[in-house]
Order: sequence, then structure tokens, then C-alpha cells
Amino acid sequence: MYPIIEPYHLFSDPIRYFNAMIDDIENACHYIYIETYRVGNDIIGARFRDALIKKVKKGIEVKLLVDAWGGVSVSRNFFDELVRHGGEVRFFEKIRLNFDMFTRSHRRNHRKIMIIDDEITYIGSSNLTGYNLNWRESVLRMKSPISLAFKKVFKQDFSIYNKYVFTKSNYIRLIRHADFEIVRDMPSITKQRIMRRFILLTNKADHSVTIVTPYFLPGYKLRRALTNASARGVDVKVLIPKRSDVGLVDILRNKYLGNMHLKGVQFLLYLPHNLHAKFMLVDESVFAIGSSNFDYRSFRYMHEIMLIGNDGSIAEQINRHIAVSLEQTEPFNYDRWRHRPLINRLFEYMLLPFRHLL
Repeated sequence: MYPIIEPYHLFSDPIRYFNAMIDDIENACHYIYIETYRVGNDIIGARFRDALIKKVKKGIEVKLLVDAWGGVSVSRNFFDELVRHGGEVRFFEKIRLNFDMFTRSHRRNHRKIMIIDDEITYIGSSNLTGYNLNWRESVLRMKSPISLAFKKVFKQDFSIYNKYVFTKSNYIRLIRHADFEIVRDMPSITKQRIMRRFILLTNKADHSVTIVTPYFLPGYKLRRALTNASARGVDVKVLIPKRSDVGLVDILRNKYLGNMHLKGVQFLLYLPHNLHAKFMLVDESVFAIGSSNFDYRSFRYMHEIMLIGNDGSIAEQINRHIAVSLEQTEPFNYDRWRHRPLINRLFEYMLLPFRHLL
């Protein structure tokens, strides 16, 4: 068991936060609600499933919401014993063959939260899978009354897991709790509330904006906000993995890096493995942390969730996360980018029409 700073603790190492989550599950007295994009058919997925089975056998309420696309690696009988003993498992938006299958299939639930006993909430970047054991993530554990707000969010998502038509405004309403805001997105071409909040935070920055994301494909408005901030003297940094787990995104993002670099945006490439953390930090004090990537697909097609606030303890831990990450990066090389092979440029333009789907 690893020591936990109360009431907030930011994890970056999957092994550490998986162990902390299992400890919290084992200590649950009333209920465990989990919402995630992916559960792995592997040692980690099985470990969480078995821990939940033990609790449901003791009469603890267990609800699990897994995205149908992200959970495709898990067979439906993977959770049979959990369900047989009273646990509820739902797969969000099952893939169906119909006239709008292509567009509907991209409307995924990418949120990642766990709530226990009205006391503990986890929110962040990580799925429940062994696939990411050597990645650098961002998972925030909170022991706080804010769990009640996240409980409400989970129950809403659990109730619409298979609905296509509903009043969206009821499910993306801003939730304020003390010094925090919970900002939610649902698939929309026009609303994109998380993207708009990122722009607002960038426009309000006085001296620094730091973005950490595995996939960087921002639209024109967000790119303009970042370059405008740099033009007025704000230190704008974007940390991305040198090689993520989605090679097509890496190819397409390169189209944007050179021009933004010339306008003052600093790109730092994380070297050891995949940097899968997802957060923004403004003026070293205001943060946004959660499930959303900085790309078209998250903003337009995904159910996402971000926690925004200025709690000093959380901001300090995010600053430390950034400092450690920076030690393992190399700066973007503009000359190398300018002389990249013609075939790379060709693929960039070929992928450009599909940027909303990657």
C-alpha cells in the first residue's frame, strides 16, 4: 500500500494508482461506481473485476459502465460472475448496424471516474488495463464531498447508456462545487464546452500555459488562442509523447507543429514511452484535469469530463508532474521538421480530411 496525501493526491504511475484504487475498493462500505472507456481482458482488468466480485458478495452496491467500443476486448461473459451476484454492468452505446452506423460509432464515452461511498473520487486519464502499465498518466484521487457531485454525473451517464435521443442540456450542465467546476462534453459540432473552456483559460493567462496531452490535434480557434497568448508574452508549452500509441495522430499532428513553433509555442517531446496524461495548467495555479485530449475527436464526438479549479495542493502536484516530465523531453526540432521527407508531408495531407475521426 502506498501513502496518500489527503485530501488530494495526483498519481502518474499506473501501478501506484491501481494499487490505491484496489485498496479503496476493498475498504468500500456502501457502493462502488466505475465509469471507464476500457477494461482490459488482462491481469489488471481481471484484478479489478475480482475485487468488485468480492465486494458485491458482501452486499456492496457495484455499478460499472464501460464504453462498448473501448470495451470490445472484453467478452460479455467476462463479468458474468459479477452480474450473477448482483453487480450491474452496462456497455455504453453498443455498436449497431444501421443507417448512421459510421457517425454514431464515433460517439463514445471516454470518461474515466470512480466514486466510492460519497467520500472518494478518482478522475483522470487512465483506463483499467495492463496496456498502459509503463505509460505516464494523470489520475487524481480526491477524498472530498465533491464525490456527491460525481455520483450524480455517474448516475446520469448510467441511465442514458443506450439512449440516442435525449435532452442533452440536462447532461452537460456545468456543476460547481466549492472552488471546483465539473465541465462535461457530449458529442456536438457546435457546443464543445471543454474546448471553449480551454480557450477561455488560455485567453485569461497572464504568464504561462502548459498543456500535457498524448494527442494534439486542436482546431483553428484553439491554435489561434495559443499563438495569440504567446504573442502577448505568455510562456506556452505543449508536452506530447514523441511516439504515442496512435501513429496516425503522430503523423497528422506534425503538420501543425512547425507553424505554431514559429509563432512561439514550445513543443516538448516526451521520450521514454507514451505520455498519456491529460491536463492544462495556467499561471501555475489554475488547472483542468480529466479525460479529454486536445484533439478534434474528443471535442466533437466524445463524452468527456474535466475538473477545473485552483486548489493549491492540486496545482502544486501538477507542477511537480510537469517538472519531472520535462526532465525526460527533448525540444521540437524545427530544422528537422522543415526537412522531413516528402512522403511524410504527403501522408499529412492525406490524413487531414479525417482529422475529426482520429
